[in-house]
Amino acid sequence: MDEAGSSASGGGFRPGVDSLDEPPNSRIFLVISKYTPESVLRERFSPFGDIQDIWVVRDKHTKESKGIAFVKFARSSQACRAMEEMHGQCLGPNDTKPIKVFIAQSRSSGSHRDVEDEELTRIFVMIPKSYTEEDLREKFKVYGDIEYCSIIKNKVTGESKGLGYVRYLKPSQAAQAIENCDRSFRAILAEPKNKASESSEQDYYSNMRQEALGHEPRVTMFPFEQQSEFSSFDKNDSRGQEAISKRLSVVSRVPFTEEQLFSIFDIVPGLEYCEVQRDPYSNYGHGVVQYFNVASAIYAKYKLHGFQYPPGNRIGVSFIDDGSNATDLLRKMATQMVAAQLASMVWNNPSQQQLMQFGGSSGSQLPQIQTDVVLPSCKKKAPPETPVKERLFIVFNPHPLPLDVLEDIFCRFGNLIEVYLVSGKNVGYAKYADRISANDAIATLHGKILNGVRLKVMLADSPREESNKRQRTY
Repeated sequence: MDEAGSSASGGGFRPGVDSLDEPPNSRIFLVISKYTPESVLRERFSPFGDIQDIWVVRDKHTKESKGIAFVKFARSSQACRAMEEMHGQCLGPNDTKPIKVFIAQSRSSGSHRDVEDEELTRIFVMIPKSYTEEDLREKFKVYGDIEYCSIIKNKVTGESKGLGYVRYLKPSQAAQAIENCDRSFRAILAEPKNKASESSEQDYYSNMRQEALGHEPRVTMFPFEQQSEFSSFDKNDSRGQEAISKRLSVVSRVPFTEEQLFSIFDIVPGLEYCEVQRDPYSNYGHGVVQYFNVASAIYAKYKLHGFQYPPGNRIGVSFIDDGSNATDLLRKMATQMVAAQLASMVWNNPSQQQLMQFGGSSGSQLPQIQTDVVLPSCKKKAPPETPVKERLFIVFNPHPLPLDVLEDIFCRFGNLIEVYLVSGKNVGYAKYADRISANDAIATLHGKILNGVRLKVMLADSPREESNKRQRTY
């Protein structure tokens, strides 16, 4: 350390690019007198924490100080506290001009940041869905004075998304919370939304530029094949086997947008929502993905952990513990996977499809439906000769459901005459004797997932209009 300090004083040394921002926001930028020596800086700033390096910027030719210096601390909270207490102070008894202290610019920020910068005081956390704002405040008040807490909720249902914000009065308090809170909260600094899109492209090209210069990434991205399917992405995370849930955390050393995240994870059917949280505390991209069912989440984790996007950058995917019962989730997953595979096998083999159809109608056991949708109770079908008042067009992804399951689903809205599939296509139709029943089916089932299959349910064209487009097959 002394050797580095003396080199810095000579004007020929600058910390390596890889260590400048490790950990993020651990460097301070000083505007000082040109006559302030390094020894004074070390004496005044060492009470705030472990100083790893001091660099006084000097003129290349004259070697005179330019009145600018950097101090690198071991921890972000140490740098923030130094900024809070030393900004506007005089270093010596003979100094008449106070110094200026900022958090030094990193590759993920556009300028040096001061003590009042909101970006340094607001953190983003992942929390159990059962948490209230009071619970959140109680957990994080030990790190400092909290200005406010907020929980992100679904705009339609009002339910918590398991995400929240905590705003502190001081940057050092936010840094302390990030450094010391339980790892399950995955706390990071929250960046204002109006700045996220503006800087994401800059960060992307900055990362690409660093790779071109030969710098190693600061997060080890192991190839997917070399990792246990349910191991944590961070090799230093020793929490053991991950809890399984419908929610996934996505980490990348290249920032991504919400549209990019959606396009990647929508490959797996059942995506409910995704949300991006860029981490201004580093150059990484962070996101949260949630599926309608645990089977889709497990499949996405299995397939997309280690996926390269963009080429050369592997993303890390891990489960987020939302407090769900893992045994129940695995049981549901197994049921959904068996039902989906059985449906696929039956659909691809016409003889088995007929056997399943007749076997299902004659057996005493009703087809089992796995879904998060609240369905009405079963109702009797309308007689086959009943006039058709409304026809529904159904699209299945990735494959059709068995006929007995379809009939069980669509008869629950009442007045169902019949439901049938189009041979060789992932589509089908349902006939209703009452328009209200048909509209109820659309409102309840459109866009929902049943037995691992996403349904699109809409009003069908009249038979005259579609006679030249689709051929009906019973």
